Amino acid sequence: MVRPTDALRLPGYDFVDPGLLAQALTHRSAAPLHNERLEFLGDALVNLFIAEALYKRWPRADEGTLTRARAELVRESSLAQIARTLDLGAHLVLGPGEMKSGGHRRDSILADAVEAIVGAIHLDAGFDACRAAVLPWFESAIEALPPPNKIGKDAKTRLQEWLQGRGKPLPVYRLVSESGDEHAKVFRVACTLADPVVECEGEATSRRAAEQLAADCVLQQIEP
Repeated sequence: MVRPTDALRLPGYDFVDPGLLAQALTHRSAAPLHNERLEFLGDALVNLFIAEALYKRWPRADEGTLTRARAELVRESSLAQIARTLDLGAHLVLGPGEMKSGGHRRDSILADAVEAIVGAIHLDAGFDACRAAVLPWFESAIEALPPPNKIGKDAKTRLQEWLQGRGKPLPVYRLVSESGDEHAKVFRVACTLADPVVECEGEATSRRAAEQLAADCVLQQIEP
């Protein structure tokens, strides 16, 4: 059940105007005053915040590397994961059809809500306060980025190249479980290596994404 928007507490920020937060959490299916304009503003701000953070973090990285890294951090699935960390889904205001179809769990709606909240914070407190509140939401994802020379290659590709470069058997991906309603399934996948002997699992809303998470987990164990 969707809880009242005023029950939501964002880490690092309290709204002066709670109406902005309420609008940011309101999907277009629910009311005429919805979050699409705030989403437009927040999208631009998130891209700028992340671009600046990467520019400072990697002083020698070229434009292409920075662009690919930013795309990784601001893609829909990444923003949706932030929304889940902030528990936004439970506070979204949705129309009856979206509520019935599980819209509060859908990546696209969750990602839009994150961007809308960023836009709302900017209007509520200004650019500097918005950046200070929002960048910590991305901190763990930024820390988890591969080195600049490996940006652009997904975890499965990097794992395959690591194994092939050492003449070792390729990984085996196995579906461990599949749960949830048809419109909101959750997949758990295992990635297993024979040499070295390593196994990790990943869980996501698509089998492909779960495989990537499992491969990334394996990479973290085998790479120096």
